[in-house]
Parts: sequence; C-alpha cells; structure tokens
Amino acid sequence: MLNTRTTSARSARGDAALWAVLAAATGYGFRDAGSASLTLDLVLPLAVLAVAVPWSRRRPGAAVVLVNGLCVMGLADASTPGNAHVLSLAALSCLLGARVAEARRPLLVLAGCAAVDLATCAVLRAQPVWWFYALTVLPAALLLPWLAGRHWRGRRQLVREGWRLARGLEERQHLVAERARLTERAEIAADMHDSLGHALSLVALRAGALELSPDLTDRDRADLADLRGTIADAVEQVRETVAVLQDPPGRDTGAGLPVNDTVEDLLSRAVASGVPVRWERRGVSPPLSCLVERGMYRVVQESLTNATKHAPDCSISVRITHEPDRTRVSVVNAVPSAGGPAHAGAGPASGVGRGLIGLQERVTVLGGSLRTGSGSGGFHVTAVLPHRATTAARIGTPAPGPVTAPGRPAGIQGPASPTGTARRPVPGMAPDPIGAMDPDTAPGEVLPESAERLASVRSDARRRSALAFVAPVVAAVFFVPSAVYLAWQLTTSVLPPSRFDELTTGRPRTELAPLLPARTYPYPSDHARSEPPPPGARCEFYRSGRDLLGEVDLYRLCWSGDTLLTKDTVPAGRP
Repeated sequence: MLNTRTTSARSARGDAALWAVLAAATGYGFRDAGSASLTLDLVLPLAVLAVAVPWSRRRPGAAVVLVNGLCVMGLADASTPGNAHVLSLAALSCLLGARVAEARRPLLVLAGCAAVDLATCAVLRAQPVWWFYALTVLPAALLLPWLAGRHWRGRRQLVREGWRLARGLEERQHLVAERARLTERAEIAADMHDSLGHALSLVALRAGALELSPDLTDRDRADLADLRGTIADAVEQVRETVAVLQDPPGRDTGAGLPVNDTVEDLLSRAVASGVPVRWERRGVSPPLSCLVERGMYRVVQESLTNATKHAPDCSISVRITHEPDRTRVSVVNAVPSAGGPAHAGAGPASGVGRGLIGLQERVTVLGGSLRTGSGSGGFHVTAVLPHRATTAARIGTPAPGPVTAPGRPAGIQGPASPTGTARRPVPGMAPDPIGAMDPDTAPGEVLPESAERLASVRSDARRRSALAFVAPVVAAVFFVPSAVYLAWQLTTSVLPPSRFDELTTGRPRTELAPLLPARTYPYPSDHARSEPPPPGARCEFYRSGRDLLGEVDLYRLCWSGDTLLTKDTVPAGRP
C-alpha cells in the first residue's frame, strides 16, 4: 500500500512538472502574439493541458487528440498557423510512444490527427503557408516524437529484461551452489555414518562381552544392558539422520567414495587407465581420522576428474606432504596450449565448478582450506587438512580464493564463488546476460527461454532505433525539397516597403525594373484577387515582408502594357 501511494505521488509530481513546462511555453506564445484573445489563446489551452497531461497515463491517444485540437485552432488563425501548442503536441506524442507497446492504434491516432489538420485547411481554404505548416510541421511533431518515445520504451524494456535475466542467473547460481553443498554434506554425513556407526558398533560389542563377565553383579549387568541398548538406539538414529540428509532413492551419492579405498589405490587405478599421473608422498604418515582420510581422497579424486575432463592427455602431478599438525595435498595439471588437440576439452562445460564447490564445502567443514587457480606449471588444486577435524571452528569461514575449472584461464570464474555466492551485477552497468551465456552454449544448442526473450526484446529495440533514424530521412526526402522551393518562392517575391514607396505610376517598366524583385508572388489570397483590376490592365502581387509562417501585406501593381498604371496595398487581414 505504501509503495502504491509513493508511486502515485511521484506520478502526480511528474504530471505537474510537465504541465508547468507546457503552460510556460503556452504563456510565452500568448505574450508574443500580442493581440491574442485571453480566453481562447491562454485560458482554454491551459485547461486543455490540465486535462491532457494526466490523461496521457491512462489514455495517451486521447491526450494527443486534445492537444492536436489546439493546433487546429492555430490553423484557423488569420495571422499565422504557428503557435506554442506544437511543443505540447510533440511532448504528448512522445509519451504516447513510450507508454503504448503496440503500434497500430497509435498510428491510427496520428493519422487521424493529420487528416483533421488537412481537412481544416481545406475547409478554411487556407493559404499555401498554412498547407505547408499542416503537411510538414504538424506531422513531424506527431510522428518523430512518437518514434523517439518507442525507441525510449524499447531501451528501457531491454534494460529491464537484462536485469531480470541477470537476477534469474544469479538465483540459478545460488541454487546450483546450494545443491552442491547439500550433496556434499550428505556425503559427509554418510562418511560419518560409516565411521561413527562402526565405532558405536564396537562399543556395543564390548558392552555385550562385559555382560558375560563372572565378576559383575546383577546391577552391573543391568547397567551394561541399558548401555548397549542406548548405543543401539544411537546407531539407529544416526542411520535415520543420514537417510534424511542423503539424496532421493535412485542416486548413489557415495558412488565415487568406496569405503575401503585409499589414495594409493585411486592413483594406481588412474595410472592403469592410462592417465599420465606422477605422485609422491613426503613425511611420515600420521594417524588420520576417517573423515580427514575421506577428505584427502575426495580432493585427489575430484582433481583427477576435472583434469581428465578439461585438460586430457596433459601431465598431472600429485604430492601429499605430511607436516607435524596438518597434511597438504597438491594436484597440478598442465594446461593445454591454445589450438592444441586437447584445447577443445578445456573450455567450460555444463556443471563446471559444482565439484569444486562441493570440495570446498567438504574441506571447510573439516577445518581445512582449499585454493584453486592457474599458476606456474599449470592449474593448481591445493588442500590443507588438519589431522583431526575441527568442524565447529570452520563452518561459515569464507574461502580464500576463487574456484575455477582446470584449463580455464586465470581470472575467469565459474558459475559461483567457492562459498556459493554468485557474482552480483555492478550497479550502473547494463548487464549482458546473453553474451555471458554464449560461451557455454554449444553450436546448435537451443538457448534458454529467458535468453530468447531478451534476444527478441533487443531485436525490437534495434528495429525501433533503425525506424527512428530512417523516418526523418524519408520525411526529409519528401518534404525538404518542397519546403525549400516554397521558401525560395516566398523570399524572392518580397518588395520592401521602401522600394514600394519609390515606385511612381506612369513610368515604364524598364525604369522600375531595378526596384522590383526577381519574381511575383504566385499565391495571392482570394480576397486579394477579388478586387477587379483597371480596364485593360494586368495586375501582379508582391509580398511586403520575409515572414515565412505569418501572413503579410501584399502589394498589387497593375500595368497597362509596360507602364505602371496603379499600385495598391492589400492588407493581410481577411475581410
């Protein structure tokens, strides 16, 4: 509810600001007109804008029609068709393009407004300047801002879709990392079940053996029986807990961790399979807990799996160093050279980083640390494990370095960070989710629905941009030549008042030629032509000023042969 009220208040403030700008333009046009009517040229337009601006949110087409009516009133003006309402028409036309997704109805509205403008000129028998204004200025104020608004809407939609896809990818990365952590925790729980269940079973067996001792009293035997029952219940509870933590039936989460397998057995099988592995063990092997043994096994197993997947046929070096209080496991695989035979397998693949994320979780839970990344000699995976697990002290500790896939260049991260936190988009920068997904998309593979939607929005935005660029060019091809020709006719048929005063009747044309303009005015009004010329004379018209949009006084020169017979002034105002 609070968010809705905030949005409404923001919209009202925006409408008020727009109305104030358009009202200022209207007031300036009224002041510049001088003899304009206060009611028709100021009060009525301000009232129409007060209705049209709020309507532009719910009914933007109707708002454009209302403001176009103000421009039609300008066409009915006897002095000039131009007025400040063209700015309001352009602003609301831009809002029409920005707020309406479809193009059919807005185009019908714009075409209808243009038809009304031309029909008004036809009914009023307007002068050529009015027709030129209705054919160029008003259509430009309708069409070009509408195209700009559609382009603006397309860009905003593109940005929104990009951020939406980025958020979806971020959530997906979180889910992948969380699933990897849960899977690894389930495997750790299974290992705890194997070790803890075995130890508890031995304790229960010892308790059962003590019950048979002849030196015990009946009370001692009863206590041992209770102890053995408690241990059996504990073993059963551990089994139930592990069953809940493990994945659904049908997936063997511990398939890659044989119970009685060792690191030496794993490396021996890899060598026998043809994997180029060299390994060594340094220091005296201390007694390690079962969980640490399984963690060390898991580090070597995951490193070998990733190396053979992303950098096949490249040498792998495994080193296990036993220190007084910890064991360091280091696996280094050479990175394939660019363009080499194994380079195709070194790129990102589906699911890259999940194994390393789970491995990071396992090592962190045991109280150790894991570092991965490219370095001298190739891709390094280094795990430091304590001889005894310290789970409580290490849970939630952030990882020291980025997790990347073997064979991937340094600086290019996997789908998520070691702690499962996805990289967030940088505020202020437009994300490019499709570009981020293209490397992971194999040739011929179908893009996700979100990527297809974003590609469609981007294509629409490009089409709108092209249309917004092409439309003015096409309009210029049609209108600019006629506009230039009309302006040339109007400016070359101007007879300045000073020269008009120098013209003397009864003088021949050859003497007056230096005072006359290059050509006559070809579009005199009907009331200018209505006054009959002197008998036997022919009359010519000239403009008294260079105003292209305003109607100016006309000068009429009537000639009898080549002699100036009369000269008259035809006022600009209509009868």
